[in-house]
Amino acid sequence: MNPDAVGDAESITSSPITLDDLPLRPELVGEQPYGAPQLDVPHLLNVNENPYPPGPVMINEAQQAVAAAMASMNRYPDRDALGLRADLAGYLGHGLTADQVWAANGSNEVMLHVLQAFGGPGRTALTFSPSYSMYPEYARDSHTGWTTVARRDDFTIDVDHAVAMITEQQPDVVLVASPNNPTGTATDLAVIIEICRAAPGVVVVDEAYHEFARPGTPSALELLDQFPRLAVSRTMSKAFAFAGGRLGYLAAASAFVDALRIVRLPYHLSAVTQAVARVALAHADQMLRQVAALRQERDAIAGWLGAQGLQVAESDANFVLFGRFADRHGVWQLLLERGVLIREVGPPGWLRVSAGTPQDMAAFRSALTEVLDDPTLGRLRAGSLNHDGEK
Repeated sequence: MNPDAVGDAESITSSPITLDDLPLRPELVGEQPYGAPQLDVPHLLNVNENPYPPGPVMINEAQQAVAAAMASMNRYPDRDALGLRADLAGYLGHGLTADQVWAANGSNEVMLHVLQAFGGPGRTALTFSPSYSMYPEYARDSHTGWTTVARRDDFTIDVDHAVAMITEQQPDVVLVASPNNPTGTATDLAVIIEICRAAPGVVVVDEAYHEFARPGTPSALELLDQFPRLAVSRTMSKAFAFAGGRLGYLAAASAFVDALRIVRLPYHLSAVTQAVARVALAHADQMLRQVAALRQERDAIAGWLGAQGLQVAESDANFVLFGRFADRHGVWQLLLERGVLIREVGPPGWLRVSAGTPQDMAAFRSALTEVLDDPTLGRLRAGSLNHDGEK
């Protein structure tokens, strides 16, 4: 071998490689991985987690279920998770059966399956902004065109404008988050009905936070028999305190579910995930016991924020969007310095805080009071910001 060639190879392999050196897809150049800050602070109120962990009985049964799954870990898991899907159908009710429910690693994967099946090159997805910041990433990753329709200033959907834009744009997929993230706004079923009537393709109502909605708030599950191209997605991450378990699911016509089965990776749900999720569903009453308490915390913190002279978006989720601030990052940073982590997300000038334990919320109120009462920090208040965060 030529000694000079060896030297050249060593110099190449010893040089650190960067993204700029890789043949990345053009639309990914300059992009950053999605994710909220994961910081070690006393009060984590930034990603809408349920602050109450599972109880000892459920933990014990989950450990037994994992042990049983480990005994056959040399074999692939149930590819279609039929037992889990049957349990999810039982939880949702509405006469649903296992073949009308799909499950995946969080609602993120469920939504990606939807865009892989019904989106793609030459197709378009549409949503109502501001909304969940991952939606455009699902579109990007599936080569689906992306368009948005602005919500009203109160973050509700103007149904006439929505229908007009759907008629004009002819999207293949319409995504409606209800309650919406990051605003917490629930969408009336009458609006969803008109969207379904106007949509030429499929409609997905993302109900990740439905369990936190005010009692009596209807679910789009009621409309599945009426609209065969409608799907309703949920997650166990929030109300079920199962964020670390990664289990999202969707209810729709069995044909819709079959379309998602085409694009899913083989054996996408591990045996452990399936086993532990089924234990959690068996303890649904226990796992959901704290939902009412979190609703109370949400309403209490919304009322308190309003009393501080701040603008508060009406919420049916387990969080509150509030503002507006001329320097929202400055407020976020000052809260973080006081041990409280919230989310810098949504329209300019707004911040979002998750409902936590009474101790969490007391810490948040104390920290924000310090920030707002400091006369040297008066510049942080928005004063006359409009909906777009501009003066």
